[in-house]
Amino acid sequence: MFETFRSFDDYVRDYQLQRVEGLLLRHLHSVYKVLKQTVPEPAKTEAVREMELYFGTMIRTVDSSLLEEWEQMRDPEYERRLAEERARITGQPVAALLATAPTRLTADRATFTSLVRNRIFAFLRAWSTRQFDTALGHLDRPLDGRGEAWTPQRLQQTWEAYLEEHARLCLDPEARNRRHTYILPAEDQSAWTVQQMLVDPDGHNDWVAEWFVDLAASDQASQPVMQLLRLGPLADH
Repeated sequence: MFETFRSFDDYVRDYQLQRVEGLLLRHLHSVYKVLKQTVPEPAKTEAVREMELYFGTMIRTVDSSLLEEWEQMRDPEYERRLAEERARITGQPVAALLATAPTRLTADRATFTSLVRNRIFAFLRAWSTRQFDTALGHLDRPLDGRGEAWTPQRLQQTWEAYLEEHARLCLDPEARNRRHTYILPAEDQSAWTVQQMLVDPDGHNDWVAEWFVDLAASDQASQPVMQLLRLGPLADH
């Protein structure tokens, strides 16, 4: 699952696990707990941290109550720590935050970044396997940065143009290394521009998927709200 960056739904569908979804989710939760609780922090490599974020994000997306229940059992001060983090960012009193709405999705930058990257690679996986309708479904706003519509036909043409220059698109753990993702916050901190370099077997990495991430809309929707601004060669920027 992690090697190919499948989503939970993709994995269930590909291996016809609909009857044991709950068992699979609890197994993945056990894997996450081992990574989170058993592996010492100094021993965690970048790849292990990426795996921990991947499974934590997946579980939170599928069933957040399972993860929150475990976090609270593991740390009785879990809710307070979240409130203290929000207070540091917003300047609001901790007591007031504990008594009000749950933590904003974007308050935890690491978790939110993982959610954004998950969406990006879910799109890229669908695009590179010619599931263009599925890829389109990962876009919250079907317009690019110039206001032109993304369609399955346009995504197919873009993929064929990519294959004219590259043997394939790499989506292995090395291709998903964070050094290939560049996050550019807006001056008013209301949005991110995210540039994801597309890694190819020859290491040219000369194509980019550029995204607009609306932070306020993401908080309201409790999931990243993203627009694909551009998908093409870096030289066309």
